[in-house]
Amino acid sequence: MRHIILGALAALVLGAVQASAETCGGIYKIKRGDTLSGIADRQYKDARKWSAIYNANVERIGESPNGVNAGMKLSLPCINGLPTGLEGGEEIANVTLVAPAVTKVVKEARVQRGQALRVRLLTAGDYAPFTDKNALNGGLITEIVDAAMTSAAGKEGYDIHWVNDWAAHLDPLLTYSMLDMGFPWFQPDCKQNPDRYRCANFHFSEPMFEMLILLFTDRNRPLNFTQVSDIEGKTLCRPKGYFTHDLDKNGRNWVRDNKITLETPVAVADCFEMLTEGKVDAVALNEFTGRKAVKDLELSNRADIVQSRPLSIEGLHVLVHKTHPDAEQMLSTINDGLGKIKSNGVYQRIIDKHMSIIWSDL
Repeated sequence: MRHIILGALAALVLGAVQASAETCGGIYKIKRGDTLSGIADRQYKDARKWSAIYNANVERIGESPNGVNAGMKLSLPCINGLPTGLEGGEEIANVTLVAPAVTKVVKEARVQRGQALRVRLLTAGDYAPFTDKNALNGGLITEIVDAAMTSAAGKEGYDIHWVNDWAAHLDPLLTYSMLDMGFPWFQPDCKQNPDRYRCANFHFSEPMFEMLILLFTDRNRPLNFTQVSDIEGKTLCRPKGYFTHDLDKNGRNWVRDNKITLETPVAVADCFEMLTEGKVDAVALNEFTGRKAVKDLELSNRADIVQSRPLSIEGLHVLVHKTHPDAEQMLSTINDGLGKIKSNGVYQRIIDKHMSIIWSDL
């Protein structure tokens, strides 16, 4: 289910300040000549936020961000208190904006075998902005999972455990039910590849969050990407250990049929170094990791994002091993909780809050 980010609470800012009587977020009606980057520049004072607008309206716009027409109405999310004054925005008058305290999410397991079912959720750090002990409430996905489980099972119905060895999560920790469910994980194209390891062995929740996977290119060597064949014969870079299923999904089969060359160095920084050295045509990453790397590596004047279309849109899920005796019950619990926090507005408030923090660092 595609998440639609509507204007909600204003962004968090340092210190306690009183917001003026105005609205944040809302509906924008496309005018002749409008582009997403132009709208972002006017409404957010930051043209880069075209992707936030696109991600919030992808079902309406379609697979090409250029597919906007005069008269189309778009939902603009509230990010850092902008945009203001749009129809349908949420009034933020009398709302006090304060800097959040970092909340420790790790809980000690207090339930021994034989007691009532208590779901033991597994995650790891160093995956900002999604899961990170030093981030607000453990990161975007951690807070969503925490809120969903609280809604469905109550605070006493689950624990969240941090094991900072991602390689051990699927096997053995989840495979042998040492812990119950893990997050956040991408789901491969299981319809096309049902025998892939994750598809064959795990059940997936509804997506906790969906994000754009983009192509980052060298401004001196622009790359056209309007159709699948445009990438064939190119060399892409994605760090070792990152998922690659999106490169083969929807009949692309770029990796499977050797239609592209995929470089897999150790680190994200290595990919961007290869890009600036002309060794690869593009770096393929989720937009937050890619944008943060461009900033940290001081490549803002060198790296560009292909805006004609995203490489893919990927969801982050909770998963449980198919052999777990309570797999269906636990999956139903997390999905039920997710549905509840989406209905009561908690989900959207979490999204808006974290998006403001994330974009302020980009």
